[in-house]
Amino acid sequence: MSLYEQISLAVQKGEIEEVGSLSKQALEEGNNALDVLNSALMPGIEIVGEKFGRDELFIPEVMMCAQALQAGINTINPFLTKEQSSYKAKIVIGTVANDVHDLGKNLVKMMFTANGFEVIDMGVDVSAEKFAAALEEHKPQVLGLSALLTTTMPEMAKTIELINSKGLHDGLQIMVGGAPVTEDFAKEIGADFYADNAIEAANTVKGMI
Repeated sequence: MSLYEQISLAVQKGEIEEVGSLSKQALEEGNNALDVLNSALMPGIEIVGEKFGRDELFIPEVMMCAQALQAGINTINPFLTKEQSSYKAKIVIGTVANDVHDLGKNLVKMMFTANGFEVIDMGVDVSAEKFAAALEEHKPQVLGLSALLTTTMPEMAKTIELINSKGLHDGLQIMVGGAPVTEDFAKEIGADFYADNAIEAANTVKGMI
């Protein structure tokens, strides 16, 4: 098994220290950092995404794999050129008002970061006004809203309504997600797209940017 295959497999197994160690070894052997990313780390997480889509992996396992991926990225990042390591896009994410659940949001954050996006994490229980202020301050390309309760889903609509009223939706893609959220609900409240899981969210944004 090649070193790149070992790295990919370690990502798939969620072996955080092993991924970091093998990625360091790959660099020491003269491999290009960008090549390690594209030919070893990313193929590993793509397989994780495929398995998750087939219900062969569950969220806690995917989180471990995402953390392993991040360990590899942290190892190679100093060796990427400035151009290679520049962020693809800026994303603001957060859990809406009156909702303090952050597991799904944190997984989405890890996947976005691992895929080269700059993420501004607003945390949990974020009001519509705070989201709007963050958009004005950071001027992201994407806003991600998370809700884990049916009772807090209306806060998504409230947030989007405020964003529209302030003229902040132009040039901005709004993504919504969370256990009770559906694609129909996303369309109903004026979101631009819905993501069923963190890997789908990352892949969707990659396709847009």
